[in-house]
Amino acid sequence: MISQTVGELYDRCVTFYRGRTAIKHGDRVYTYGEMGEKACRLAGAFAKMGLKKGDRVAFLMANCPEYIFCEYALGKLGNVRVPLAVLLNSSDHVYMMNQSECAALIYHERLASRVREMIPQLETVRHYICIGEDPAEIMDGHVYLNALIDGNPPEVPQVEVSPEDLCGIYYTGGTTGRPKGVMLSHRSWVSTFLTEMLELGLGYDEVFAYATPLTHAGGCLILPVLLRRGTCVILDHFDPGLFLKTAEKEKVTAAFMVPTMIYVLLDYPDLKKYDFSSLRNVIYGAAAIAPERLKQAINTFGPIFTQLYGQTEAPMMISVLPREDHVIADPERERRVFSSCGRPTIPARVRIVDEDGRDVKPGEVGEIVVRHPNMMDGYLKNPEATAAAVRDGWLFTGDLARQDEEGFLYIVDRSKDMIVSGGFNIYPREVEDALHEHPAVKNVAVVGVPHEKWGEAVKAVVVLHEGKSVSEEDLVNFVKDCKGSLMAPKSVEFWDEIPLTNLGKIDKKKIREKFWEGRERRV
Repeated sequence: MISQTVGELYDRCVTFYRGRTAIKHGDRVYTYGEMGEKACRLAGAFAKMGLKKGDRVAFLMANCPEYIFCEYALGKLGNVRVPLAVLLNSSDHVYMMNQSECAALIYHERLASRVREMIPQLETVRHYICIGEDPAEIMDGHVYLNALIDGNPPEVPQVEVSPEDLCGIYYTGGTTGRPKGVMLSHRSWVSTFLTEMLELGLGYDEVFAYATPLTHAGGCLILPVLLRRGTCVILDHFDPGLFLKTAEKEKVTAAFMVPTMIYVLLDYPDLKKYDFSSLRNVIYGAAAIAPERLKQAINTFGPIFTQLYGQTEAPMMISVLPREDHVIADPERERRVFSSCGRPTIPARVRIVDEDGRDVKPGEVGEIVVRHPNMMDGYLKNPEATAAAVRDGWLFTGDLARQDEEGFLYIVDRSKDMIVSGGFNIYPREVEDALHEHPAVKNVAVVGVPHEKWGEAVKAVVVLHEGKSVSEEDLVNFVKDCKGSLMAPKSVEFWDEIPLTNLGKIDKKKIREKFWEGRERRV
């Protein structure tokens, strides 16, 4: 039974590790005690501004220490944070803030021009708080965050916050229509943090590099590191040279990456110029990784990789593939396990079901459904979508998978990404994994495109390694030999790059648009 809140977990860190280094961001260094003091000053200032328990506060920030101070402060006051992905467009941000009825917006000065454009469309925001270095640059009527810290004592009003109170509203990526606001309680987040500490191999005194947005998965790993007396090394963006330089300088022991970031590091020409020997745990997830590239990563960096699988609706911790399960002597078993997303975490109950919600036989493909203490309370103002996603206490993930006799889960695709060609179900992930095994292929995305006879045909969009060449026919035959003619692409296009979403995932919606444009049906 979860009895703690996010604010109480932060308090625990401050109490136990007050004099130790909690945060580094360039030349800025903060101890646990300084982190706690700044958060308490902010909490007092927010309360004086009139923010009360339950009020929603949007974050539009680049990665910075202030993100942590503000998250901590809101957790103590019982406010609800609404993180906004910086790379989304302004219309999405306006929709999210209006739909969640945000009372305040905390933003970074580099995003001031976008905020200025959005202000006339924001219906409920009363307070604008800017993070920046020069108070003279702050817009009229807006508040300078450092002034709130400097001008208020570290005194927090007593607010009764319970584990079942709403802690955050996280919007889904919006790849299929309007984003949905996922409501996550303190219970959900504390359950996530405890499962991460149990399953991800995080030790004491980690030096953890945050190069992905704190508004996304990166932020979910702040408290687990702090609770283990670690140091959060914050990078405001991902660049392979910057990451490797930081890893060498700070002796980084752990980091979180999406697979595309791992690919960028593997392809970085100056990789071997840096000493990254301190790295002992690279946690990866948020998108599928190609088994061939995972093997390349292990050969390059060593057996230091930990995979996680989850959803916004059940953050991060549905299943895990720990470092130990990445060390496999048998090549055939290695290939199989590397295409899995691990086994269910200890708190997670996982089933694979058919369209009627009945358990499928072992090895058969069905939808992953899960029960976990970290599950969402529902979608904001969307009871229909909530009822469709959560049935009888089970979260229906929309991910199609099979489970083997050892308990490993193999996600074959998102249900919406499945290609139906001539009545046969084809899972793009399996075709992508096959193409990744070709030595000329650097990256690939597989989608269904319109076909008069079969309804949909398999199309592969391929990026080649620099200096490599291969024909369309060769790639089609390569997959045919690996997977059979049904799985083989009917056509291949060679692109310079594959578009990514703001979260670093392959943007299949954008790829499909090129081939389905002007058609009423998209299947």
